[in-house]
Amino acid sequence: MQTKTFFALGLAAVLATPVAAVAQSAQTKATVDAAKAAGIVGEQADGFLGFVTAAPDPAIKAAVTETNAGRAQLYDQAAAKNGVTAAAAGAAAYQGVVQAKLRPGDYYRPTGGGWTRR
Repeated sequence: MQTKTFFALGLAAVLATPVAAVAQSAQTKATVDAAKAAGIVGEQADGFLGFVTAAPDPAIKAAVTETNAGRAQLYDQAAAKNGVTAAAAGAAAYQGVVQAKLRPGDYYRPTGGGWTRR
């Protein structure tokens, strides 16, 4: 259990550190936030955004792709720093998001489950 806590703290430090290569533009963040509020995009157990509904707008697709690329870089960094896989880093980030950052009405999809609304 102590290793899990240490990993989570290390991951939190990596995710809180601004990294130029993974910085989201203000427009991308606004697009993703609006898509989450509209129930189009949600958080997945692997730590990446996914589409709750089919056929999203091209601007939303582009924003999700940019965000997920940035997250992949963060998870790679966290994995290297903590001696785990990028998949484990993404899953840990998902847990943090679900526990602390989801707003009422946001969607999330746990491993092996369907989309759930908070």
